[in-house]
Amino acid sequence: MRVLLQRVSRAEVRIDGRVAGRIGAGFCLLVGFTHGDTDEHVAWMADKVIGLRLFADENGKMNRALAEVDGGALLVVSQFTLYGDTRKGRRPSFVDAARPEQAVPLYERFVSLLRETGVRVETGEFGAMMEVDLVNDGPVTLWLER
Repeated sequence: MRVLLQRVSRAEVRIDGRVAGRIGAGFCLLVGFTHGDTDEHVAWMADKVIGLRLFADENGKMNRALAEVDGGALLVVSQFTLYGDTRKGRRPSFVDAARPEQAVPLYERFVSLLRETGVRVETGEFGAMMEVDLVNDGPVTLWLER
């Protein structure tokens, strides 16, 4: 499982011109799955994302978690291209990306676990052609993998 986490001051995802999800301050998560991913990977990642201390405290240090930010939220967008392999040739290979029949339940479980924490979670739509618009705060961008 791979997650590209971006701390944002705002983000939204649109599908066919319709806003599917929108947040203010929080994290935009681009999420991809591979063949060996399990519910344990998903649970670990949800816990990691919620617990990361990436927001400034009163001293300007990244020491506050998402739940400590007034209105802090998550925008979760499925992104199979995180498993694109560009080592050979000019066109990426996506053989390492999980097929939808495996990835959809993992994605839904990930979103569910995040929602169980009480943090507001907005999403795109798995498999849809999406436009993601965001303002990266910092910028702070992390690559998480399990």
